[in-house]
Amino acid sequence: RLRNLEEGFAAIITPALDLAFQDVQAVELAGTLPSGGTAVRTIQVCGPGAFIVLKALAFDKRGKPKDAYDLYYALRDHPDGVERIGQRIRGFGDRSEVRDAAAVFQRDFVRVDAVGPARVAEFLGGPDDALQADVAGFIRSLLDSLA
Repeated sequence: RLRNLEEGFAAIITPALDLAFQDVQAVELAGTLPSGGTAVRTIQVCGPGAFIVLKALAFDKRGKPKDAYDLYYALRDHPDGVERIGQRIRGFGDRSEVRDAAAVFQRDFVRVDAVGPARVAEFLGGPDDALQADVAGFIRSLLDSLA
């Protein structure tokens, strides 16, 4: 959905985007510049709670393998762990977008043969029962942490 901001200028309206500004995390980036020299900067990025909610809503609309994989990767590898990510999501309160994200997880990810785990496996090369079980397990753990 587009929202016209002024003549010839519009923005895409993304449900729950405000969560990305509520759940923030500082990340330090360091590297060598193309012109030479090094730089270190600390930037604010979307925190894992908001990321998970936004990705679930994106998966609901698009069903892309990359969205499913991003959910799995974040839950599996984020240093906060599933329980702390769930705490961050609970901190958003009783928002319809959080309920919608949980419904997406319940519908599309908790069963090994559901579309979510299948899309993760597709992204990584094809059907894989062990991988799909792992995906479903992480999502079930997240849902447990939200209860």
